[in-house]
Amino acid sequence: QVQLVESGGGLVQAGGSLRLSCAASGRTFGTYAMGWFRQAPGKEREVVAAISRSGGSTYYTESVKGRFTISRDNAKNTVYLQMNSLKREDTAVYYCAADRRNSGYSTQLGSYEYWGQGTQVTVSS
Repeated sequence: QVQLVESGGGLVQAGGSLRLSCAASGRTFGTYAMGWFRQAPGKEREVVAAISRSGGSTYYTESVKGRFTISRDNAKNTVYLQMNSLKREDTAVYYCAADRRNSGYSTQLGSYEYWGQGTQVTVSS
């Protein structure tokens, strides 16, 4: 089992940047594919980005391509989401999640077994 703790959220003006971190407990972090999801008020949780166990494969939802970067440091048990050129529509609670079953990455919520508590990102105009 793994526990996930997100940090780095906050209030930022449109066009600004934030870097989210997700720290995982345990010694098996490198066996989990990781994903970042977000949920805005009144909307369903959606995948933002995902990364394979080694970090060699990544996925981005269309709306964040070219602006967000997912990365991981397996030695530090941490996955990151660098968010640049933020827009108001990026406002949401951001969650990281861990998937032990897929060797690559998954974009499906149901594939992820473990979730963090979420961190709020608010982008003002």
